[in-house]
Amino acid sequence: MKMFMTIKYILVFLILFLYTVPSYAEDLRIDVMAAQKKRAEVLQKAKLEKENAAKEAEESRKRILANKNELLKKITEIKAANRALKKENSDFEKKITKLTAIKTDLSTKFFDMEGMIDELTGQTRIAAKDLDDLLSRSLNSALTPGIFEKIKPVLSKTIFPGMNDIRNMTDILFDEIKKSGEVNIQKGSIVNRAGEEVKADILIIGNFTAAYRINGKEIGFLMFSEKSQRLFALSKLPGSSLTSKIKKYMEGKSDAVPIDMSHGAALRQLTHKADLKQQIMSGGPIVWPILGIGVLAFMIIIERFIFLKRVHINADKMMTNVNKLASQKKWDECINLCEKGKSRPVPRVLLAGINSRESGREDMENVLQEAILREIPRLEKFMSTLGMLAAIAPLLGLLGTVTGMINTFHAITFYGTGDPRMMSGGISEALTTTMLGLGVAIPIMLFHTFLSRNVESIIGQMEEKAVALTNIVCKERGRNNFHK
Repeated sequence: MKMFMTIKYILVFLILFLYTVPSYAEDLRIDVMAAQKKRAEVLQKAKLEKENAAKEAEESRKRILANKNELLKKITEIKAANRALKKENSDFEKKITKLTAIKTDLSTKFFDMEGMIDELTGQTRIAAKDLDDLLSRSLNSALTPGIFEKIKPVLSKTIFPGMNDIRNMTDILFDEIKKSGEVNIQKGSIVNRAGEEVKADILIIGNFTAAYRINGKEIGFLMFSEKSQRLFALSKLPGSSLTSKIKKYMEGKSDAVPIDMSHGAALRQLTHKADLKQQIMSGGPIVWPILGIGVLAFMIIIERFIFLKRVHINADKMMTNVNKLASQKKWDECINLCEKGKSRPVPRVLLAGINSRESGREDMENVLQEAILREIPRLEKFMSTLGMLAAIAPLLGLLGTVTGMINTFHAITFYGTGDPRMMSGGISEALTTTMLGLGVAIPIMLFHTFLSRNVESIIGQMEEKAVALTNIVCKERGRNNFHK
């Protein structure tokens, strides 16, 4: 305020000083008077302004003082509020410190729990996948519709498994364990061999084997399809022995039933296993000559068996009777005895020897040898042919092997080795012809050996009995000469 007044006085002084400056006008006195007048006016005006200024200054002072008091009051209030805020802030900082510690502890626990939950979720999903695999191989799944839908939420990675899901899994697993130890027969729908859905009696043996019976007639095995979740009849019916066992078991007449312990692998092999006719048809054109050789050899073997069976005789017993009658010189009875069995080689040889008993020993031996030689062709008939067939059969099999391998190499030339099925035809032909060639040749050789031994045995009997007859005749002739 003092500064303001000082400034005013300085301004008045300057104004007065300016008005008092000497003028260069002509009438200096007029100017002085005018200046004095002006000065008086200025002083009056300055006085008024001073008073106004003092009044304004006083009002300003009062106003400033009032504002000061109000400001001091506000400052006091603000300071009090600031102290309260500081205290509240301090309390908050303490709470923040405590909450930070709690947060850190909870974060640690959360991470631990999150790891445990992730591990538990992973184990649960692994168990659900194992259960899904188990159900996909279970025959009972086909008779329990909607069972796979119950474990789908657990398999989904976007859904957290709940206790209800785990309970469902547990119930399904225990139910599957129970059914895996049961054997039951029930009505159900299957897809028959024609691809049609039909009703049938279904036999479920645990989780191993399923069989069916349609209208009490067709009986076969079933396979479970994971994709369609249905039971399909095998395209090939089992053999009569298996069919009979399944039928008796389903009717309660037997306690035994065939089971596929490999969960369908053996049944699939049964389906894809080719029978003898299919194997023969895959052998190519060489198969037919081999089969022709087998049929011809079989006919020869049957004929030789019948022939040798018919010509067989107890030569020792017959020779004993001939020896006894010859010692008594009953030659007519000897001839009659040999005539009865003249359809057989040994009696015919003995008959030729008895008819030449009057000849010398050498002539009699020649007659007997001639009779034996006459019988040998009949005994050895077709034996050389049988041996030749036994030798030709494996050679034809080898020829089929060569042609099959040639076809295989042709397939490799055109199609490469990328698809083994292209080569299967030639390989099948090669192996089939070899198998058939050996399969025909081996029994032919065995029967040829057996028949040859029988023929040799009969020839040996003829030679032995011819020598024995010669000795008997010569012995009786010597006795007669001695008595004479």
